[in-house]
Amino acid sequence: MAAERMRSPLGRAIGLGSAKEGVGHWWAQRVTALALVPLALWFVAGVIALAGTDRAVFVAWVSHPVPAVLLVLLLIATFYHAALGLQVVIEDYIHAEAVRLGALIVMRLLCFALAVLGIFAVLKMAFAA
Repeated sequence: MAAERMRSPLGRAIGLGSAKEGVGHWWAQRVTALALVPLALWFVAGVIALAGTDRAVFVAWVSHPVPAVLLVLLLIATFYHAALGLQVVIEDYIHAEAVRLGALIVMRLLCFALAVLGIFAVLKMAFAA
């Protein structure tokens, strides 16, 4: 016990390795951003193509497998990417540990809830036709 107290912080940390959490977070942000580029372009093109049509035409479009799957993928990637980005902002700017933890939990739950609601809406339209 006494020998442990005499070691420097660097000496205690050597050999423990890194948590490697930051690299995974960084990669997840980049991969979701990369996935969002074609999905967002497809979505914008689809909205432009459907501009001026009524709800029935939109529901008929969503009822096809490819648009339904791409919309679900867009929702998953969007809210996961948003959660990753908001996590960094919360961790960087909220310094009180309890407030930071609460903000992270609320943010994650909101992102999850909004993604589930969006996916439910897509599936409801896809199976309605």
